[in-house]
Amino acid sequence: MNIIITITVTALVVLYAGLFKAKKALLPITLLGLLGALGFVANSWNTDQVYYGMMQMDNFALAFSGITILGTLFIFLLTQNYFASDSENIAEYFTLILFALAGIVIMVSYKNMSMLFIGLEIMSVCLYILAGIRKADFASNEASLKYFLMGAFSTGFLLFGITLIYGATGSFDLDVIKQYLVGNYNQVSPLFYSGLVLLLIGLSFKIGAAPFHFWVPDVYEGSPTLIMAFMSTVVKTAGFAAFLRLFSDTFAPLHDFWLPPLMVIVCLTLFVGNITALFQKNFKRMLAYSSISHAGYLLFALVSITDSSANNVLIYAAAYTFASIIAFGVLIMVKQKTGSDHFDSFNGLARQNPVAAFVLAVAMLSLAGIPLTAGFIGKYLMFLNVMQDYQMLLVAFAILNALVGFYYYFKVIAAMYFKEGKEFRLETPVQYKIVLIVSVIITLVLGVYPAVILSLI
Repeated sequence: MNIIITITVTALVVLYAGLFKAKKALLPITLLGLLGALGFVANSWNTDQVYYGMMQMDNFALAFSGITILGTLFIFLLTQNYFASDSENIAEYFTLILFALAGIVIMVSYKNMSMLFIGLEIMSVCLYILAGIRKADFASNEASLKYFLMGAFSTGFLLFGITLIYGATGSFDLDVIKQYLVGNYNQVSPLFYSGLVLLLIGLSFKIGAAPFHFWVPDVYEGSPTLIMAFMSTVVKTAGFAAFLRLFSDTFAPLHDFWLPPLMVIVCLTLFVGNITALFQKNFKRMLAYSSISHAGYLLFALVSITDSSANNVLIYAAAYTFASIIAFGVLIMVKQKTGSDHFDSFNGLARQNPVAAFVLAVAMLSLAGIPLTAGFIGKYLMFLNVMQDYQMLLVAFAILNALVGFYYYFKVIAAMYFKEGKEFRLETPVQYKIVLIVSVIITLVLGVYPAVILSLI
């Protein structure tokens, strides 16, 4: 609970600092608050605490809270020189991201489904505003409207599903719902099955899994790049943590019922994400479609539920988060220099900017799943997870899709190192250097020594 209080108080202090025009104090206050929240995560480790039967701060919640807070801290470091044209909105940016993070911590630690809804809505309302915060930008306005409409639509599925499950069990508490399933395995109410399917659809909308993904490319592309970085890393990680807590534990007794529709969602997500990313000419849009494909790999943890499923999701989420932060950091610098996020903007980047090209190459290799990177370990663990249930066809299908992914990730590397383009030197602020170097180190260390995370939960 101290984690949520710290983040919320930090958001309020930042808001009032912006009100009194103390712009130089915004980032230090934010970073101090996030470091304090990380301190509470470390201090609470191995102390399984339940708050009023509504939230459970176990190692699962703390691990995912820690990675989302650290990812948010890195994204805040990327704000240096980013708000030149939005000088009046800096405090609003910071405050909304912090409130969204507070909702995310609630999402990964809920023990009662009403808290899942509350956390999801706190996060979503902030993101609706953040997506359209550039009021003079038509693409940003369009992204906000689409996100709001799709978000409201998916929330309807989620709420109706929660309502039906409450009607069948008489409780929102996850332990009571699981006891109902175990005690009435052969006499589960039809209301429960309907509610479970609606929850599956609602959460699939939130994580951008196909065929409920159609809002993702336009919303991600139209949002400010920094907000897209937050949405595609921290928000997606929180969505999967919420998905995993519900389906891998509470709904596990009905695994045979919800596995077939989940398999369809996984296959569609992998296919649609990779094939559409293959034809993109815009780097930002390619990252949006690739995020869809990564949702498919993350869902492998639910195809075969094991004791290591949570750890596997954690390491994959960490690999994806830090590689994506590198990609967005370099994209922001390139776009500030060229005014474009087209693949051609990266042509010849390595000649004048060897460090930026190297870190982006490492990020692309990790997202593609090349050995000695965290992305390879993440994919390997996900494949190993489903092979325990002899899902060989699914693994073969996923490997074919991963091979497709090699093409569009390597296209970026080829553009930087082997294509001719207008040479320019990127302006790399100190904070960017810190984020890029630390993210690369994490990506390589997890690729060589994944045990750092594998034993956490």
